[in-house]
Amino acid sequence: MAILYMAEPGSAAQWRQAFHESAPELEFREWPEVGDARDIEYLIAWKAMPRLMAQFPNLSVLYSAGAGVDQFDLSELPEHVSLVRLVDGAMADIMAEYVTFAVLALHRDILTYQNSQRERRWAPLPIIPACERRVGVMGLGNLGQVALQRLQPLGFQLHAWSRSPKAVAGARCYVGNEQLHAFLGQCDILINLLPLTPETTGILNATTLDALPTGAGVVNVGRGAHVIEQDLLAALDTGKVAGAVLDVLDQEPPLPDHPFWRHPRVLLTPHIASNVQVKGAVDVIVRNLHRARSGLPLLNTVHRGKGY
Repeated sequence: MAILYMAEPGSAAQWRQAFHESAPELEFREWPEVGDARDIEYLIAWKAMPRLMAQFPNLSVLYSAGAGVDQFDLSELPEHVSLVRLVDGAMADIMAEYVTFAVLALHRDILTYQNSQRERRWAPLPIIPACERRVGVMGLGNLGQVALQRLQPLGFQLHAWSRSPKAVAGARCYVGNEQLHAFLGQCDILINLLPLTPETTGILNATTLDALPTGAGVVNVGRGAHVIEQDLLAALDTGKVAGAVLDVLDQEPPLPDHPFWRHPRVLLTPHIASNVQVKGAVDVIVRNLHRARSGLPLLNTVHRGKGY
């Protein structure tokens, strides 16, 4: 019984040590040193290789080395192979830190003050209390729910939208396409934490951005493909969107002449809002080993029909 690691090479030693401490019975192998491929029952990968099952005939679980799974073609995985997201509490906490920072940056007009600093202009703006600011989260998975929990003590009016019914304490919840525009109309600051699926690709476009209150802020920590970038640029240039904090783009890194690099209303970070934490990820895998032996369903398994 072996697990093959095919993710970030620089982190392999940490993974090896964590498995040695938590699951010494599980042999750790690092790509490309596969050994006997028939031993590989578990795989940690960011992107799946072609002909996966032909190479690893006894594979039972594919672990995504990231929060998203849109990079995998579920049609190529047999039904008996589970696709599992390595999302744990530490990863959600780190994402919530970034979301809190981004919301506060937009709430307290930091983009405007950055531009004022560059221009050597001292120009205080009126302060809007948090209780008068409406913040909305798209996507109510583990990351979205923890983000809302972290924002709640700050006093914002919280709203949330998901494709299936969810309930979150302290937030008004909206569900489905029929309530999307009503939700957007309540978002002075919009945070996207949706998974990327065919239904959510391009969901932040000219139509949905126009449904936001004028002068709203946008935070994208989902996937770059959620945003139609030209539509967001147009909304920024007209003032419909007053500012955007973007951690993900459709192409990463963007080309040197991409407008987001220098746009005065954009704060751009290099896909660092959160990442898989080795200790927590190994804990998920070890817990799933125990659950499988007990005949219990695995944690964080991706639903084939939903894609998340």
